[in-house]
Amino acid sequence: MAGPGNPGPAWFLLAIMTATQVRTRFAPSPTGYLHLGGARTALFSWAYARRFGGTFVLRIEDTDVERSTPEAVQAIIEGMQWLGLEHDEGPFYQMKRMDRYREVIAQMLEQGTAYYCYCTPEEVEAMRERQRAAGEKPRYDGTWRPEPGKTLPAIPEGRKPVVRFKNPQDGEVSWNDVVKGPITISNRELDDLVIARPDGTPTYNFCVVVDDWDMKITHVIRGDDHVNNTPRQINILKALGGTLPEYGHVPMILGADGEKLSKRHGAVSVMDYPAQGYLPEAMLNYLARLGWSHGDDEIFSMQQFCAWFDLDHLTKAPAQFNPEKLNWLNNHYIKLADNARLAGLVRPLLEAQGAVFEGAPDLAAVIALLKDRANTVNEIAAAALMFYRQPAPDAALVAQHITEAIKPALADFAQRVATVEWTKEAIAPMIKEVLAAHGIKMPQLAMPLRLIVAGQLQTPAIDAVLQLFGREAVQARLSGYL
Repeated sequence: MAGPGNPGPAWFLLAIMTATQVRTRFAPSPTGYLHLGGARTALFSWAYARRFGGTFVLRIEDTDVERSTPEAVQAIIEGMQWLGLEHDEGPFYQMKRMDRYREVIAQMLEQGTAYYCYCTPEEVEAMRERQRAAGEKPRYDGTWRPEPGKTLPAIPEGRKPVVRFKNPQDGEVSWNDVVKGPITISNRELDDLVIARPDGTPTYNFCVVVDDWDMKITHVIRGDDHVNNTPRQINILKALGGTLPEYGHVPMILGADGEKLSKRHGAVSVMDYPAQGYLPEAMLNYLARLGWSHGDDEIFSMQQFCAWFDLDHLTKAPAQFNPEKLNWLNNHYIKLADNARLAGLVRPLLEAQGAVFEGAPDLAAVIALLKDRANTVNEIAAAALMFYRQPAPDAALVAQHITEAIKPALADFAQRVATVEWTKEAIAPMIKEVLAAHGIKMPQLAMPLRLIVAGQLQTPAIDAVLQLFGREAVQARLSGYL
């Protein structure tokens, strides 16, 4: 039982992790936007480092020169900034570490853990075709692998070699994946991986190992599409004499239909979400629950998340993206958000639609009225627009609701507007007095008033709307119909 003399397993784990100086990393390839799966991986890595007072490293794996772009790098950094996932070190760029990679490759060649291979891509493909025809697993056959007593072929004149890692041929490579559990792969299933191309450029799997080694990464949390890379990376790291990090491979995020998440399920780029009116705290809360749980808790701050987050409660099954739940969370955080902050997000949306703010209601006050029923900032902006433009009600609706029969009540209402105290608390009973005086019900008066003042039939409570528009605006708009 935990207590002053027996602090319990949570304290013990914290002490161990702090002593080992937890270092995690997020290492995206800048070949596109920051997608939801990548953002969730970054969140988990960030939170684990934060929980144990560790270091979160941002690394840009840009060795795919043909596909990597500065725009993609910027999109990744902007996505991280919007989410508030601040890195402690970096960003480090692999293309700026080429000298280091070549240095390590030279050491491996000298030590015999790597070797030159002069096979052309066509020759390698031909050997794989022969293996497939024989019912064997296609793999590099070790033509240029140096072995005791083996005579290597003559070096083809003018041909530039690749460098291959001399993978162990016997035994197994095993690791206890913190998500998937124990995984074991026979070394005979792995061929000798190319770690440098003919032009000397190092390959992805090699660069990752050197980076994790140099940066002293203790925990690698990444998508399960990297599981097949892990045994190769472990073997290279062992050959370098490095300490193995803990590996955890998180299942992918699926759409509600069980298929891989794609644009047909909605936005997959993180930076599409602020444009659609989502708050970062809602997205963070939502991503945290995609593949991880803390009892039945659904809503929590990032401070709580970092205090709770562990690797034991990462789920093995793929998570399913649910837009309705994200909307529910976003509505929750919109309700909590400061109105001035929301006004800063809403105003540019209104300006883009030609809103006029001079003489109009205070935007923060309008947001206070509207935000409880909005799932997104964009919905707030759409609802707020009526306060910042001249009403232009549909002629058919005007004919239906602003009839000769209702005009006496409207005239009575207009007369009372001139003297009533301009507060919601005073306007509400004044409206009831008009209803009683003319023997009508609320919709018979409220609908015409909405059309006249706001130009539409759907608004929040009419007394609150009128109070925000202001006495002068209400009088001016009523005068056009009486």
